[in-house]
Amino acid sequence: MEKLIKKEEMKVSEEIHQDIIVPVPEEKEEKKINLNDFLTRLAPGKTLRVALDDILEGESGALIVIDCPGLKELIDGGFKINTNFTAQKLAELAKMDGAIIISKDLRKILMANVLLVPKASILTNETGTRHKAAERTAKQLGTFVIAVSERRNKISIFYEDKKHILEDSESILRRATETLNILEKQRELLDDAIKNLNILEITGLVSIGDVCTVLQRIEVINKMMDTMKRYLTELGNQGIILRMRIKEIFKGIENIELFILKDYSHRPSVAKRILSSITFEGIIDPEALSRMIFESPPDIQIEPLGYRMLDKLNLNEREVKLLIDEFNNLSNIFNASEEELAVLLKNRAINLKKELDSLKEQILVGKKL
Repeated sequence: MEKLIKKEEMKVSEEIHQDIIVPVPEEKEEKKINLNDFLTRLAPGKTLRVALDDILEGESGALIVIDCPGLKELIDGGFKINTNFTAQKLAELAKMDGAIIISKDLRKILMANVLLVPKASILTNETGTRHKAAERTAKQLGTFVIAVSERRNKISIFYEDKKHILEDSESILRRATETLNILEKQRELLDDAIKNLNILEITGLVSIGDVCTVLQRIEVINKMMDTMKRYLTELGNQGIILRMRIKEIFKGIENIELFILKDYSHRPSVAKRILSSITFEGIIDPEALSRMIFESPPDIQIEPLGYRMLDKLNLNEREVKLLIDEFNNLSNIFNASEEELAVLLKNRAINLKKELDSLKEQILVGKKL
């Protein structure tokens, strides 16, 4: 019996000890969503979007705030609801004058008929009482506030110091289609510029201006893609076909730019940051672009190292680096003999020489690689 009691005491002692030493798991920090993330929740067909459209169709207005820390200090009056969110409930509650508070996950309607009292000292560009309260609340708390205007028939999204007008699907689809047509044309121009650069690289006649022409086309597409992504976010499932076409337009562009910068820039990562930060006005000015990226005028001749071309051959990264380190530039690699290549690649030199000759021939006849 005594042994049994001691055994039980030891077991309890171990459990207590485990309870003491086992660390309490830390709560995962909630990921902060941005405006683009929030817009996905307002895509056509989503419950919140259905409610907002119903409010507009009913010629009502609304002020909807997403719950966040500090919100309690900004509200006065109203009444608690704490009910499951539905589009119908939100549309009905919007018939009252006050603001509606919704949970972060958009699953609960927490309060209704609330008076928002943000700091009056916060600057606002809005004119109506509802929109002023929305902008000031968003700026003060850094949360999402939706203002539906029955007079202007518009839905405005306020977040921090940003404002976004939520448009109807037809308008967004029309603008997205127009942007897509421009993007397709830009991709054609990019492909032509790349074909021209291919020939110039093979013949050793590349200038900084020629390189900038390709980079210019790529960055125009990149910057237009930022706008296009916003349209696709707002369209939701209605943008599936557009999304497929965009994928084709954007195919391979990131790698093309990466290899071009590695070929021609001593600091490719710095050059990429500069390109990303340049405005549209800077991108379309080849003189300014060449001086910002290469610190030289556009008519200066320049030799590619060969990363972009060699990526089209059956070579691994180590072999590409060996060739570039040994021959210094693309022209020397193309002109190297089988014997010179064999020093680096041994029995693969014969096949590589054939691949190089075949690649050169395809480029000279204008074939798309």
